[in-house]
Amino acid sequence: MDLLTFGKTGWGDELFYATLMTIAVAVTAMLIGFLFSLIFTPLKLSNNKFLNFIANTYTTVIRGVPELLVIYLLFFGGSGAIMYVASIFGYYEYIEINAFITGSVAIGIISGAYSTEVFRGAIQSIDKGQFEACKVLGFKRHIYFLKVIMPQMLRLAIPNLSNVWQITLKDTSLISVTGLVEIMRQSYIAAGSTRDPLFFYSFAAVLYLMLTFLSMKLINKLEFKYSRGF
Repeated sequence: MDLLTFGKTGWGDELFYATLMTIAVAVTAMLIGFLFSLIFTPLKLSNNKFLNFIANTYTTVIRGVPELLVIYLLFFGGSGAIMYVASIFGYYEYIEINAFITGSVAIGIISGAYSTEVFRGAIQSIDKGQFEACKVLGFKRHIYFLKVIMPQMLRLAIPNLSNVWQITLKDTSLISVTGLVEIMRQSYIAAGSTRDPLFFYSFAAVLYLMLTFLSMKLINKLEFKYSRGF
């Protein structure tokens, strides 16, 4: 356990900060994913074929390609796109996107595709009579969505969103390829320095399991809260 002490002789402090970075990326990516789902869920439910096609293309493509490929495309392709735009204005130096931003946005796009399908399924599972009753009572669209539809949607969506969260949390390990020092990257560095990969990769697994266990406790409380009366 001397390898996990804090200070110059151990890797405890480095792994602690790497764990905080993993949490920061996962939470940021999940929030970005929610923003994407807020945009694409109405499109998935739209009767407009063109809007429906856009949303279906997004969810199909993102869920159909490997997560690592999405990160590569955004990290390298994003830099290329920005450099191309900068060259139009006469700037030809290399521009590198911040690894935290790249990782969070890339995983957020992935998370958003899964969250979109979760919210779509949850809304479609609500009895149509709920929508009809709100219209008959003369509720404005945003009022009945916030007061009537959303609470029921969350009750149905939270169990599946817990799976999306676990996918998002584990996907943070993929952004080590961008150089961002999170749990997986720090474990790789520590394993290489000490030549003890079994210990550090096993400890990384323990850290991920701890984060998953604690987050599931919180999600279970939310699920209980929104399931009252059922």
